[in-house]
Amino acid sequence: MLKEGERLLEGLWGEVRELSLGNRIQRLDSPPTPLQFLRDFVSPNKPCIISNAISHWPALTRWPSLSYLSSTLSDSIVSLHLTPDGRADSLVPLENPKKEEICFASAHVERVPFPCALDLVLNPERKNLVAYLQQQNDCFREEYSALASDCDAHIPWATEALGGYLPEAVNLWIGNHLSETSFHKDHYENLYAVVSGEKQFLLLPPTDLHRMYIQDFPAAQYSYSSDSGEFRLELEKPLRYVPWCSVNPYPSPETKEIEMSKFPLYFNGPTPFHCTVKAGEILYLPSMWFHHVRQSPDDNGCTIALNYWYDMQFDIKYAYFNFLQSIHHGSRLMNCDASKCTLSDELCIDASELEANQEDAKDG
Repeated sequence: MLKEGERLLEGLWGEVRELSLGNRIQRLDSPPTPLQFLRDFVSPNKPCIISNAISHWPALTRWPSLSYLSSTLSDSIVSLHLTPDGRADSLVPLENPKKEEICFASAHVERVPFPCALDLVLNPERKNLVAYLQQQNDCFREEYSALASDCDAHIPWATEALGGYLPEAVNLWIGNHLSETSFHKDHYENLYAVVSGEKQFLLLPPTDLHRMYIQDFPAAQYSYSSDSGEFRLELEKPLRYVPWCSVNPYPSPETKEIEMSKFPLYFNGPTPFHCTVKAGEILYLPSMWFHHVRQSPDDNGCTIALNYWYDMQFDIKYAYFNFLQSIHHGSRLMNCDASKCTLSDELCIDASELEANQEDAKDG
């Protein structure tokens, strides 16, 4: 249970957040001007959802037709991510002869023809096999270049507001209702456009860092055997550690009480922003914001989205976030005996670590 002082602090934190960010994600009925976008959203580091910004894209009418995608990409070899439950880049128990520990698990990735990959996304041949078409390495301009004429190469008003530089990466995402992304943050300004289906986001600002219970977890990799239809999860060699958010915002009924007791600052604190991004809408997700993503498919059974990653600015917001990371919360707020999960000073990211994180993101 939180102590009285901690409850008071959480209440004050919620009031401050409401004053600075409001109590909901703002929606715009039309694209902002570059000046409006910079002034009202980029500079104050506030997300928003923009309608009617991609209504001119041929993709909105073409991509929901799966026969069009299969025909256009018939000769394309793409990266297909495979997991037993749809949760890649997430925390998973790793069983070994000595003990059970939590690890950061990455998906098994195969390079396959697009029509075969799409079929696995829509119609899994085996149980406990979830396929997701995505690769966070500028895959749209590489693996899916045949679709380039169906959408804009960049978001013009965002490009101008963000300094005139073109996106560092453009990524395509095609998944089903089982695909889920755990809480994390990215060092990019993100313009996330949904083409088909819907995406549900939980969002928390960078100032809520202390509620995410970030801890270093050993990295592990799934491997999948098509012969046996089984996955194996093994620690990477040489062993490396990944700082990741410990909180699962949707615990099962059986584990909910345990999770709430392990992570009280998250579950007892201000409610995360929740928003649904529908087909034809863009979510502006500012750099360093924590986000958790689920999706609802269209009538064909899949959700299709395209996101544009713009380089973030190393400005006062970045310096402030680094300051927050450098504060040792363990003795005051983050102490949690059940999970032994505290935020340590070593998580403060310097410029060299940021560059490495960006390269890791491109590698998926």
